[in-house]
Amino acid sequence: MNQALAFALCLVGFAALVLATRRQQRELVGRPLAPAATRLLRAAGGAALLIVLGLLVGRQGWGLGLVMFSGLTTLAASVVYCALIGYARFGAREPR
Repeated sequence: MNQALAFALCLVGFAALVLATRRQQRELVGRPLAPAATRLLRAAGGAALLIVLGLLVGRQGWGLGLVMFSGLTTLAASVVYCALIGYARFGAREPR
């Protein structure tokens, strides 16, 4: 599995998990999403992360696969977190 593809799947997984939280739904969408949409986002985010874990472990073995999964998820979570901070500081400004 290509590292960029694994990182992209981790990024999608964390983004979906972030959008499944009410606080981020209110800040990003402006209102809470329907409960079915929230459940779907949680399931999609968890499934994306599990797919990456399964592919990495299947290809690299448990030792290296888990290390790669930990590194990629840490990097993806950091990118999503920094994007949320950037959006809160610069993207959500009220026009004067």
